[in-house]
Formats: sequence, structure tokens, C-alpha cells
Amino acid sequence: MNHKYNKVIFVCTGNTCRSPMAEVLFKNLQNDSSIEGISRGLVVLFPEPSNPKAETVLKSHNLLLENHIATPLSPDDIDGETLILTMTMSQKLNIMTDYSRQQDVFTLKEFADEEGDVTDPYGGDLIDYENCFAELARLVKKAVIKLYEREH
Repeated sequence: MNHKYNKVIFVCTGNTCRSPMAEVLFKNLQNDSSIEGISRGLVVLFPEPSNPKAETVLKSHNLLLENHIATPLSPDDIDGETLILTMTMSQKLNIMTDYSRQQDVFTLKEFADEEGDVTDPYGGDLIDYENCFAELARLVKKAVIKLYEREH
């Protein structure tokens, strides 16, 4: 598995909270932007902005999620050099089935050598979103380290 990715897609359910936060963290952690980072959702019924609580938490960490609009995952997003990181195992399995993709699809925790799903703070309070951010920050950092170790 020593191949270089040109794109990482973070996937959650609605693309309004977890995956956009992961995208912003990913972009912030890269010093050369050699790998594109985007986020998508599996159930995006209409284009909506990111969750205000997610934006508040990001701003409190001096990160900006500007002009984000929820976007569904599309086959056009994926090529042979795309890594897909989902927030849950069920999302991973859905992508493997719906997009006939058996490789380069992992849960974010799996890719970071951890187990379980990233908790969805939707409907929770600001502390729930802050806890989700802290979890994502740790996992995305581990993922970036792993990606760049493979390149060099």
C-alpha cells in the first residue's frame, strides 16, 4: 500500500459537520497541499450550509469553514488515486457497495489505527461539537502523518 494519493475525501452523513471539520483540519495540517482534501456526504438532500455549531468550534480554534455547502459524494469525485475516509463503518460499507470500491476506503479511525466510529454531535450542544472536533483533530493528524510517511 505504498502508493501516493492525490485526493482525500472525508465522508459523513450530511456533509454539514464532521466531514467539513475534518476537511478544514486536513488542509490546515498540510504544509505543501500536495494532496487535495475535500468533504462529501452520503445523504445530502439539498445544498445547505455547514452546521453553525461546527463553524463556532472551528472559529474558536482559529480555523475557518468558509462558504461551505453540503455536497453529495459522486462517482466523479473518485479516481484511482483517491483515499476515502468515512466517519462510521456503515458509511464505509455503503461506499464499498454503492460505488463498487473495495480498496482505499477506510473509516477515519481505522486509517488512524483506532477502532470505532467518530461520534456524530448532530443535535447536541456546543460541548458535543467541541468533543467531536478534538476527536477529529487527533485522528486527522494521525492520518496526515501516515499519508506523508508513505510518500517519503
